[in-house]
Amino acid sequence: MDSTLTALAGQIAQLDVVNSAQLERMRHEALTAQAPWKADYGAYQSGGWWTTSLMNASGDAADVTIGDCTAQPTGLLRQLPATSALLASLGLNFMWVRLARLESNAFLWEHRDYDELDQVERHRLHIPLHTNSSAFIVTGGAKVHMAGGRIWRLTPTCAHGVCNLLGPDRIHLIADVYADDAYHQLANRPTLHPALAERLPTADQTVLAERFGTARNLATLGYVDAAERMLLRIFYTFALPEGTAYDLITQLHASLGDMEAATRWETAKRRLLALVA
Repeated sequence: MDSTLTALAGQIAQLDVVNSAQLERMRHEALTAQAPWKADYGAYQSGGWWTTSLMNASGDAADVTIGDCTAQPTGLLRQLPATSALLASLGLNFMWVRLARLESNAFLWEHRDYDELDQVERHRLHIPLHTNSSAFIVTGGAKVHMAGGRIWRLTPTCAHGVCNLLGPDRIHLIADVYADDAYHQLANRPTLHPALAERLPTADQTVLAERFGTARNLATLGYVDAAERMLLRIFYTFALPEGTAYDLITQLHASLGDMEAATRWETAKRRLLALVA
């Protein structure tokens, strides 16, 4: 693994293989279950991001706001025998387990997770169940397609964003786990296949100025939401300094004299990226 991939593997990496037959059974369960999908964390997404819980504090699958807890199975997990068996076989200390569905043309904006959960070491695992090549995560200035057949580890304290450009829906099992011997055994040989990671090009000031000009024209015509989304999506096309998309939106509103909106986006940047005010 070259130095670039080694650095990136600190943020996202493949861990263990999932048996293909069991993975197919889990995929079928996720696609056919009568799950109470919930749209939460609205400030973090474009719309089209849905989750439902398999293990959490309450045992209610509709309870999807993450927090430290002693996780227990929800009623939904008891309807998914293949998924339940896989989780049991890992022997991990689960904090929370979810199914997460991202629709086509949907985005999770640049953000950090776990900012309020810093007292105990914990890690996030992904098992892709249903995906496509236009679904990828951006972190560390690169885009990575989380291919099926593996357990992946994501370091969510690094700024990252997710998109599904063309569909079909991307469905992942996401498990937040506490660090223990079982976790360290699972994660002791992280890898990242070069074919799955692509370094994004750097955007020079000319490119950013052109995008900003187009967004300003849209906003002037009254298409403010479209202008904001166009700037937010730059994160998925270019390797940018952290928070650049939010800074551009703040500048957009300031240039139009809407200081209330500019302040709102400054605040959003601090919240989404877990920055100290």
